[in-house]
Amino acid sequence: MTQHINKRPLIIGLTGSIGMGKSTVAKMFVEAGVPLFDADAAVHELQGPNGSLVGEIEQLFPGTTSETGVDRQKLGAAVLGNADALHRLEGLIHPAVGQMRKAFFEAHREEPLLLFDIPLLFEKNGSADIDHIVVVSASEEDQLERVLSRAGMTLDKFDKIKSLQMPDKEKRERADSIIDTSCPISETRGQVQNLVQKLKASLA
Repeated sequence: MTQHINKRPLIIGLTGSIGMGKSTVAKMFVEAGVPLFDADAAVHELQGPNGSLVGEIEQLFPGTTSETGVDRQKLGAAVLGNADALHRLEGLIHPAVGQMRKAFFEAHREEPLLLFDIPLLFEKNGSADIDHIVVVSASEEDQLERVLSRAGMTLDKFDKIKSLQMPDKEKRERADSIIDTSCPISETRGQVQNLVQKLKASLA
């Protein structure tokens, strides 16, 4: 854990591989009173109807947008497995998300804890400003079952996504805390509530 500086919120970084239950855990933190910045939601906003990046994405990847914004399936097909295309897309998205993240922090700087949901926290070296890293984890069996139940998901697509993500075992080793979702949801919620209480107590 990085050293926490007094008189600013303690920053929790929430991460976890696809299908681990990260979105569910993020909602539990919100229920426990912790404001959330969701990087994926920010990207959706930037790419949605009238999103500020839609025009630039269309220029880079013609045919991937419409009046409703970016077609995520078409954009995904354009960049998945193409490192150069993915790098160009990230060059647009990351600075814009960074500005939204900064605005969120300024709006909530009096809170004791803030949660940043960052799917690729380790993969993109996003832990520099994080005080406490929380990894959401589940069994391989639960992960596979959850992912393959999603509309449009195939085993091949799942394997490609996993290849871009750090193995769960390594994420767990780097975590300050681990939230297990291969258990009854009430137990997972209890883990979140206990962690929130522990982190608040550490600030006292």
